[in-house]
Amino acid sequence: MKVLVGLSGGVDSAVAAALLKKQGYDVIGATMSIWGKDEYHDFQGHENACFGPDEIKNIKEAERIAKKLDIPYFTVDCRNNYEKTVIENFRKEYLSGRTPNPCVWCNQNIKFGVFPLAAKKQGIDFDKFATGHYAIIDELNGETCLKRGVDYKKDQTYFLYRLSKEQISNLILPLGKYTKDEIRKMAAEFGLDVANKPDSQDFYGGDYNELLKTKEKEGNIVDTDGKILGKHKGIWNFTVGQRRGIKVSSTEPLYVISLNEKTNEVVVGRRDKTFNKSLIAKNLNFQIDPEQFEGKLISAKIRSVQLPTKAQFKFLDKDTIEIIFDEYQKSIAIGQSAVLYDNDVLIGGGIIESAI
Repeated sequence: MKVLVGLSGGVDSAVAAALLKKQGYDVIGATMSIWGKDEYHDFQGHENACFGPDEIKNIKEAERIAKKLDIPYFTVDCRNNYEKTVIENFRKEYLSGRTPNPCVWCNQNIKFGVFPLAAKKQGIDFDKFATGHYAIIDELNGETCLKRGVDYKKDQTYFLYRLSKEQISNLILPLGKYTKDEIRKMAAEFGLDVANKPDSQDFYGGDYNELLKTKEKEGNIVDTDGKILGKHKGIWNFTVGQRRGIKVSSTEPLYVISLNEKTNEVVVGRRDKTFNKSLIAKNLNFQIDPEQFEGKLISAKIRSVQLPTKAQFKFLDKDTIEIIFDEYQKSIAIGQSAVLYDNDVLIGGGIIESAI
């Protein structure tokens, strides 16, 4: 079987390719090019980011990895699609006071969508697509599903919840049953010089204002009663839950509670105002039948770095759910994803529209 492995130049995808070759697959390596070299020429960014000026260096590292593993290697141009799909969504969401997750959007539409399709159009022949994500492909009641990787600190199912059943059926994830330490050890055993390369830390390593391409838009910073406490230069410079950098005087710490696009206001308040018991999510995607879990005690995540926490959900309409948590959740950010789990099984999720 021919398997196309998405090589990023990092340790995870390198070991994924090495493991698959060791298992007898006919492995091909490819990197998707997403950095708009002309338009972003003057942007700074920094290393250890998915989108940035160090893409050329990462491509060279991926090419070197492929040479070391003695597998064919290609680059696939996804720049226009990435700009139209991921960057434009990022701009629109941020400028409207929401907090998007570009990695979730990229995985659904580009990395597991445009990239393998464009590779086929480029003449690359393969049967399955593989990446170095920490997740496990399994089966539940006859349905193919994703499960959390054994290394819960590295588990990446949160970023994969928008994949379609078809995308999952054409996918191989070799790393889900290993820990990060085990992967780094394997990399060294395979003789890969990226064994100790740091992980990517963010989607873009520079100032987000570079990508937003917008002018300052002054507005008021207000408390939860509407009292004006100060001024801001753009609601997109703040995130829900933020404490530092608000730059208003107060006798006690203030946190960003919400961002109001209509009034161009940043609403701040005490820590107790940052907690909510439930949320509304829309733009849903389920990888397994959700009806069997409605009203039952399952778990949910509202950000990638947290562990799933106990919750229930109910449908309000065919594309809207309410998620009710057992315990109050801090700083639920509009625009982020709420992802549902049954133990380790990924059910699906949606985009957060409001917190209650």
